[in-house]
Amino acid sequence: MNLEAFVLGCGGMMPLPNRHLTSVLLRREGELFLFDCGEGTQVSLRRLNLRWKKISVIFVSHTHADHVTGIPGLLMLSSQVDRDDPLYIIGPPKIAEYIDASRRVLDMYINYEIVIREITEPGIVYRGDGFNVRAFPLRHTKPCYGYALEEAPRPGEFHPEKAQALGVARGPKWAALQSGQIVKAEDGADVHPQQVLGAARTGRKFSFVTDTLAFPEISREVQDSDLFICEGMFERALEETAREKKHMTAEQAARIALAAKAKKLALIHYSPRYTEHELKQVIKEAQAIFPDTVLSRDRMVFPIEYVD
Repeated sequence: MNLEAFVLGCGGMMPLPNRHLTSVLLRREGELFLFDCGEGTQVSLRRLNLRWKKISVIFVSHTHADHVTGIPGLLMLSSQVDRDDPLYIIGPPKIAEYIDASRRVLDMYINYEIVIREITEPGIVYRGDGFNVRAFPLRHTKPCYGYALEEAPRPGEFHPEKAQALGVARGPKWAALQSGQIVKAEDGADVHPQQVLGAARTGRKFSFVTDTLAFPEISREVQDSDLFICEGMFERALEETAREKKHMTAEQAARIALAAKAKKLALIHYSPRYTEHELKQVIKEAQAIFPDTVLSRDRMVFPIEYVD
């Protein structure tokens, strides 16, 4: 089952010619999930030829403009095609007010159902087939949440030689055993999945954190992420500025990734003060702490593979 993340925008505060505002799309098989929707999101969706009308949920970190200004256009665009499934929008308090006001003031024509869920407490905010999405609080200048999509554990590796030894011939019964069902052997005896499967294997994990002070609890929330996308807004020299604005430096993001034992860190939400050349200092400071760090760029794709 494919799982991949598309960075639709990597910038913070204001869009730049080659740096749209923060937005990440996660594709799990044919289902699409959007994390934040800054200005320019539609441009990257089009350039990547992604099927934006298949977006099931928009997860919003907070209601600052550089994270939500792309939503009204996306809602109107979705009315230009036939859509049978509802669109869920999940975020902090006031996201419903923002969506409702935008629809009213812009006199939007919407021909599908929009379901808005405001987060009142941390925990699982969305459940899907074989996964859930969990929200956890961050520390910004207004209510803000990070998100982690976590897949359920997978069955252990199937051992065909064990199945054959127990009298289960190759065929549909092998698939049944792998799906957790008890089957009958040729002699009528019950064969249980645990008799032919190895230990359960972990699913994959994607985490998204932006616009927050650095604090230890984040590491616990994003523990063991296969891909951890996190803001790296400033370099170390501006750590005091980051603290005042309730943001974090790239170095702080790297320390969180290290403590969380993440497999890969992708920085995002850079300050517009940095040119492409100056971002080399930002990534250098992060990689000194956590070597498997990359600077995300608009339209960069990250495949998220199974570990075993």
